[in-house]
Amino acid sequence: MEEVGIPELTTEQVEELCSIAEYATRKYILSKVPQKKIEKLDISAEASGTKPVTLTVDVDVALSPSLENLDVQRLVDEAVKEAFASAEKYLRKLKCHSPK
Repeated sequence: MEEVGIPELTTEQVEELCSIAEYATRKYILSKVPQKKIEKLDISAEASGTKPVTLTVDVDVALSPSLENLDVQRLVDEAVKEAFASAEKYLRKLKCHSPK
């Protein structure tokens, strides 16, 4: 993730960042695949460091065999892009509210 010039994150902000990334990933996948066609969906987001912060998003998904023509890797890649976009938006919002 590019440097956005944010302040050092608090523990609460790191937790919020991870929650936002997980939510964005789940929301994206569920917008593309009906929940009843998802056999397994595990998403984890971890942030390490506070300045700079490093965000890692892992997705483990298993879909119904009826969706065999769906490119699962592409779905996951796009979902992770959404997670990073949402996380960056959150971090930029923090930057705007931080004292200079």
